[in-house]
Order: sequence, then structure tokens, then C-alpha cells
Amino acid sequence: MSVNCNISQENNQVIISVNARFDFSLHQHFRDAYSQCVDQNINYVLDLSHTDYMDSSALGMILLLKDHVDLHASKLVISKPSDTVNKILEIAQFHRLMTIEH
Repeated sequence: MSVNCNISQENNQVIISVNARFDFSLHQHFRDAYSQCVDQNINYVLDLSHTDYMDSSALGMILLLKDHVDLHASKLVISKPSDTVNKILEIAQFHRLMTIEH
């Protein structure tokens, strides 16, 4: 279980990736990954390509990330969710709240 954060100055992008399980045990690590980024107009990418499990607490954490992004006039994209994770996002209707790129 891990959360990685890469900041690309060239692309004005923060890429947060979650590997394996995305659940409440990652709450503090996930929050730390984005809370230090307070610049305006940065694109946030949540890479879920290596996430094989996600629970309802992860959905809540994504909503907290979205609040952070909206507060700083930025954009959030969920990138490459696995089929299992994508199904969860569809059921929760996250496609109405943010861009999901497959």
C-alpha cells in the first residue's frame, strides 16, 4: 500500500498515484500528498492504474481532494482506473463530478 506524489513544474501538474489498496489506512498519506500544494491553476491527476481495491472511505478522500482542487481553482482528473475501480466510480457517479480518463 502506498501513495506517491510527483510534481511536474514543466506540465504544471501534481500526479498522485495509489498502489494496491485504496482504503482508510492511506488517509494521512493521501492527504499529505496534496495538502502542501497550494498554487493556483495546477492540474491534479489521480492515477489509479495500479489500484486494485477501493472502499467508500477512498471515495470520501477523493471528494476531499476535489474540495482542495476547487479551492485553488485547479482541475482534477482521475486517470486509468482499473475495471474494478472504474465500476465503483461509476456506481458513485463520480463521472458527474470530475473527469475520468480511461
